[in-house]
Amino acid sequence: MNSNTSKKISLHWAKLPVIAATVLLATACTSVPNPPPQDPWESYNRSVFAFNDAIDGAILKPVASGYVALTPQPVRTCVHNMFNNLRDIWSGLNSFLQGEPHDFFNTLGRVLFNSTMGLGGCIDVATMNGSRRIQNDFGITLGVWGLDAGPYFVLPFLGPSTVRDASGAGLGFLSGASGVGPIFDLSNVPVRNSILALDAVDARANLLDTEKLINEIALDRYSFIRDAYLQRREAQLRARTGDADTDGLPDYSDDEDDE
Repeated sequence: MNSNTSKKISLHWAKLPVIAATVLLATACTSVPNPPPQDPWESYNRSVFAFNDAIDGAILKPVASGYVALTPQPVRTCVHNMFNNLRDIWSGLNSFLQGEPHDFFNTLGRVLFNSTMGLGGCIDVATMNGSRRIQNDFGITLGVWGLDAGPYFVLPFLGPSTVRDASGAGLGFLSGASGVGPIFDLSNVPVRNSILALDAVDARANLLDTEKLINEIALDRYSFIRDAYLQRREAQLRARTGDADTDGLPDYSDDEDDE
């Protein structure tokens, strides 16, 4: 990395306090008089959404766009598949906690198959051979156990969530049992942080096309993203509980990541 690049990155990071202060001041007086039942904290959530949007525009989106421009598609696919393979371990454990041994063993088989024949997960040979990837997490597990989703909740830096999903993510992270838990177990701090940064860039890069579509069709980006997130999580939960027919719901069975 040359000195000019280092200076540009330093300048980006130096802007963060100014960006944060500007966004918070601009949204401090924002008040939504009649928020919808699923989003009673809309005033707060819109403020955090604006803050996240500013951080994303200053740091994450430019880095992700550069990553897409400079990295060949096969390499990006390999990286994405490897992170998905890692998260499948956590997905399988949640299937077990939900009392779904069939899905647990299927996911375990996917991980073993992709980790060996797929060169450490670089190639998703399991999907190529008809093994569908099951997206699962502790937020869904809490829902299967009967915990209500609670209000919509936008997390700083992390984005859309609900009280249940945020609690599930927090418990998973603190226990070390999460999709990125094995990465945090690495003792080499520079390597660990580099992998975590690559994971974040990969996730953001896979949202570039979705973001473009949202910007083209959404009159209110906040409401669009909120409604899409809540519908997606409801569809995922119904698929796990079998409480309702999901034929009329969007298909979220692919490997598109959460924002």
